[in-house]
Order: sequence, then structure tokens, then C-alpha cells
Amino acid sequence: MRKWLFYLLTLVFVLASCKGTATPSGKAGTIIIDGSSTVYLITEAMAEEFQKSNPNVRIMVGISGTGGGFRKFCAGEIDIVDASRAIKPSELENCRKNGVEFIELKVAFDGLAVVVNPQNDWVDYMTVEELKKIWEPEAQERITRWSQVRPNWPDKELHLYGPGVDSGTYDYFTEVIVGESGKSRGDFLASEDDNVLVQGVASDPLALGYFGLAYYEENADRLKLVPIDAGEGPVLPSHESIVKGIYKPLSRPLFIYVNKSAAERPEVQAFVEFYLSPQNAEKLVREVGYIPLPKEELEKSLERFRKRVTGSEYAP
Repeated sequence: MRKWLFYLLTLVFVLASCKGTATPSGKAGTIIIDGSSTVYLITEAMAEEFQKSNPNVRIMVGISGTGGGFRKFCAGEIDIVDASRAIKPSELENCRKNGVEFIELKVAFDGLAVVVNPQNDWVDYMTVEELKKIWEPEAQERITRWSQVRPNWPDKELHLYGPGVDSGTYDYFTEVIVGESGKSRGDFLASEDDNVLVQGVASDPLALGYFGLAYYEENADRLKLVPIDAGEGPVLPSHESIVKGIYKPLSRPLFIYVNKSAAERPEVQAFVEFYLSPQNAEKLVREVGYIPLPKEELEKSLERFRKRVTGSEYAP
């Protein structure tokens, strides 16, 4: 009887081991990441998948906005910063001052979504000029009704929702729409957490807001997407329009920045290699609603990391 029990247990073990379950690695440690709420979706997906085969590696992913993330990163408090824009000259200087060398890695493309409440039945598209008219600093307490944007729109209050000043999305939007990064009216509901903005627009029939396309796609049943006309006709943001470069000017690259010293730790090295591997970059980036890098650009990021190339190619 015992002999048969032994054979049965052996058979169960063999069958279980043949199911393709990933063998846990010997890597251990903690990786601390913070920054953009836009890139957070990608990094969180990568972290969850990575930890399946690396259960002893703890990955902490926060959301404090790109600017808030860079402040922590350049102070040496975190290992990786998620960024929805390139590092600013002032942040470069802060990193230099604190002796923080970094590796800049482009990881995906994104488009910014301009959205209104589904009850809004008057907005069919908006021009770049109209967006500037609404969001430029001079509009504060002056452009407050929909009819002031376009005369045939209703004479109703205009309620604005947008990323806070620590957000890379805020920096990018103001640069390409207003004409100068960080310049905007201040009388709008602001948050570094895009989920707060989604909730605001979804519950306010008079709302207009903007944030990363992935957050719209996650909440498409609660929001109305607005086509943008940059002079060649209205265009909706989509994977195709962003890759082809026809959704202008609200498409952009997304980044992670890795502390060079942290990159020498086995768990950080393994995670970043996992993040940039073609299979994961294609599958997980697309799953969370972003546009994967073309293969040649992904290989460039991977080579940059493996060679530990420091500094920024994209900083203004």
C-alpha cells in the first residue's frame, strides 16, 4: 500500500511540474518606482507580470506625477521614475547636484485624450486654437462659458478638469497647445491622479478635460472623446493615428529613467530587461492601452540600458 502511495505522489509531482509553471528565480530585493500616473499603468502591469516568476522581488509603484517623481529620483529616494515627458533642465541640474546619474529609456507612445461628458451634445470636434483660447493664462476668469469658445455653442458654464502642475501630461499639453510648458489658467479642478479627472468629467455635464488616452479607453462608456483639428480636419486619437503621426499635436513618447547605481542591482537589472523585452513590451503595453515602440526603437532602448548610457537625448 505504501509503495502504491509513493508512486501516486511521485506521479502527481511530475504532472504538476509539467504544467509550465514559471520556476521562481533566486532574485530578491525591493525596487521603488514613482512618478507619472500615465506611465504607472505600464509599469504596474510589468511589475505584476515580473513578480510571477520573481516572487521575492517587491516592486513598489507610486503616483506623484512626473515632476514629483523627478524630485524624489534626483534626491536619490527612488530607483526608477515613470515620466510622461523628458527630464527638464532644472531636474537635470538637481540630479547632477546630488550625484545621481541616470539612464533615459523610451518605452511607449501615448496620445492625450480631450473629453467631455456624454450628455454634451454640442461638441463634435475642437480646434487647437479653441483649446488654446480655453487653457491659456489669459483665459482665467474670462473664458467661463461654452458660448465664448464657439458662438453657436450653448450659453452654459464651462467646467475644466486637468492634470496638476506636477504632471508631465500638464507640461506636455501646455507646451503644444498654449505654446509654453507650464503656462495655463489656474481656475480648473486639478489632480495628478487621472482617475480623479475621469470621475469629475463623467459626473459633470458641463465638463471639459484632458488626460492620457489609456484612461479614456478604460472609461469609454462614461466619457465622450473629442476629435482634434490641427488644420487638416478633425482626428480622433487611436493607435493608428498616433503611430502614423496624424493625431497632432497631442501624441508623445513615454519614458522611464533608471538610477545608474540602482541598475547594477540584480533585481533592478532583471526588471528593466523584462520591461524592455520585445514580447513584454508589445503585449503588456498594448494591453493597458498604449502604443508599443517600433522594434528598432525598442532595441535602441534595450541597448542603451545594457551599455549603461547616461544622460538625456530628449531634454529641452
